[in-house]
Amino acid sequence: MKCPRSRLYGITQEDDYSGHSMWPKKLNYKHMKEKLRIGCGAGFSGDRLEPALILAEKGHLDYLVLECLAERTIALAQKRKIQDPNAGYDEFLERRVSGLLPLLLKNQTRLITNMGAANPLAGGKKILEIAKRLGLKVKVAVVLGDDVFDKITEEELSFEGHKPLRSYGKLVSANAYMGVDALLPALATDAQIILTGRVADPSLFLAPMIHEFNWDIHDFDLMGKGTVIGHLMECAGQITGGYFADPVNKPIPDLDRLGHPYVDVYRDGTGLISKVEETGGAITVQTAKEQLLYEVIEPGTYYTPDVIADFTSVKLSQQGQNQIEVSGGTGNSRPDSLKVSVGYEAGWIGEGEISYAGGNALDRAKLAGEIIEKRIGNRFNEFRIDYIGLSSLHGETLSLGSSPYEIRLRVTGKTPDKALAQLVGEEVEALYTNGPAGGGGARKLVKEVIGVISILMDRALINPSFQLLES
Repeated sequence: MKCPRSRLYGITQEDDYSGHSMWPKKLNYKHMKEKLRIGCGAGFSGDRLEPALILAEKGHLDYLVLECLAERTIALAQKRKIQDPNAGYDEFLERRVSGLLPLLLKNQTRLITNMGAANPLAGGKKILEIAKRLGLKVKVAVVLGDDVFDKITEEELSFEGHKPLRSYGKLVSANAYMGVDALLPALATDAQIILTGRVADPSLFLAPMIHEFNWDIHDFDLMGKGTVIGHLMECAGQITGGYFADPVNKPIPDLDRLGHPYVDVYRDGTGLISKVEETGGAITVQTAKEQLLYEVIEPGTYYTPDVIADFTSVKLSQQGQNQIEVSGGTGNSRPDSLKVSVGYEAGWIGEGEISYAGGNALDRAKLAGEIIEKRIGNRFNEFRIDYIGLSSLHGETLSLGSSPYEIRLRVTGKTPDKALAQLVGEEVEALYTNGPAGGGGARKLVKEVIGVISILMDRALINPSFQLLES
């Protein structure tokens, strides 16, 4: 078997991306594009594959972005990497790349994705294996540097609780949210795929704008405008009506074949968001407004590694069916510190469920919960009883007066002791014959928990690099 060739490139704090002086001379910036088309084929790790295939085949894209990484998913990826040093990249990487790679190469569409998760280098090697199996040639630029585990100390204070990291338990990972400065050198190569670990979501979209339009990364007005577009695009089906939909108040057509968006970005930072014709969903000012406010605490100071963006001047206008124009937005600086997600061993969760139906179903379920709590509840650090369909989301107050025909009891307990966690499901299962009457459909589960907290780190301590792999 022919070994893949690879080269490692470091990126120092002195590298200047303004004007791209470090980039290959073969790139002629006098003939840069006036318009750039970027599609978003995934908004989270478990997203559907079909919309990305449609975009790659019919979207006439310059770039396809798959945004597949959240704090929860990178924690789970770190857990897999601990168990297997060759794992830790996105679990759906092989399935996604196998379907997309022939279309990407045929249509000369570059892929940017954070499916590298906790182990981007292993993910890059897996992509080469996929290409070989398909009889294709591919170059992958693997972006490294977000893993800063060796740079944190246990005395640092968490952003959430202002407690030292050592108080949370054994630390297992630390990943910094890198920005466009980590991506731009990789984009300057001829790699068809840019594979990253932890990179801020809007940066995945902003980086190709900077690369193609030769924007100055210190032009914070343009960085803000590009970040607005990236933020609108990053969750894929949310802006085409998926998370927006309500069958009574906000109906959206054909959700069973929901399309994902693409955006035509222009040199001045305006964008036109659309979707492939004959796909389901809807792109309207209303769907865009909801996405614009998604995960935004203060619209005037939206922090990313690239810019502190100001969304207050953003303008959205309907230009046609399933087509909105995005303009406005700005920024004033970029933060001196970057967010770092720190993973730690948070113990074990034991879970058990059982259903009750018919007369007095809720009363029998509550009796079952009381039995379990009396038997084992005081042995857990955290212990919870939920009645699914009644109180599992927002408590029982909002459901007062209801008498459901069927109810499902869920019992969970968290503890550092795996054996004790297993006891939760065992006790729930024992309700079958030990009462109350009529329980059925019991299930039990034990899972290890990797907790996630955040710290801030001086960006000067974070040194991105990339490795070029080719088959």
